[in-house]
Amino acid sequence: MTARLATSGLLLGAVALVASQASAGDYAAFQPIGFSSDGNVFAFEEYGVQDGSGFPYSTIYVIDTRNDTFMPGAPVRAVGREDGAPLHRTRHEAHRRAAPLIDAYRLADAPGLLAAYNPITEANATPLALTYDAFPADDAFRETYSLKLEEKSFEPGGLCKDFLKEVKGFRLSMTMKAGKPAADVLQDDTRVPESRRCPTGYRIGGAMTHMNDDGTQTHVVMMLVKSLGFEGTTDGRWIAVPTRIAK
Repeated sequence: MTARLATSGLLLGAVALVASQASAGDYAAFQPIGFSSDGNVFAFEEYGVQDGSGFPYSTIYVIDTRNDTFMPGAPVRAVGREDGAPLHRTRHEAHRRAAPLIDAYRLADAPGLLAAYNPITEANATPLALTYDAFPADDAFRETYSLKLEEKSFEPGGLCKDFLKEVKGFRLSMTMKAGKPAADVLQDDTRVPESRRCPTGYRIGGAMTHMNDDGTQTHVVMMLVKSLGFEGTTDGRWIAVPTRIAK
């Protein structure tokens, strides 16, 4: 199962968009945690309140960026099933459970850079494209990257076929690399994993970057997966698509 699908990292308030009303759908927030110094491991948290049940949840994904798989012991999940359970307590529990992994790779020591963020709350955002500079620099030294997202239709299977005529996959390409035209395919679905829970659409949610010890870069494209939710509403969950940029 691929991954595409430290407490000190809880400060990125700008990324916290938890749905406040069950009827509005359940769109998870995401919180970057960090990278290993060599860029081979990346972790992030998604969290929110489940539509329908009202249970708060938090999931921490720890990913091997070299082969896009979960590290052993990941993902780490917590759900507050008690009546009135607060979200902050559930998030704290997820971080407590994930602490051995976060500490083993010293992920809190290298938070990386949220180089671009394309939230669903941004009215003028373009969900199928994103252009960003890898790191802050003066104009003459910037390295610009562009991403293009194309949705693909598949015949639904399992429970999805009872509710949808089609489910969506995607093709993600890097069309500019360090300011030069490129045609790198980062992911091209040939099937839709069951873990995406009857997906109906996607958007490029942002890009994380990290300068690795050996001078290469690790870029992680954050993708928001829209899927069939409670009573016809939409759920939004996060998956990460990593890529390595050579010197």
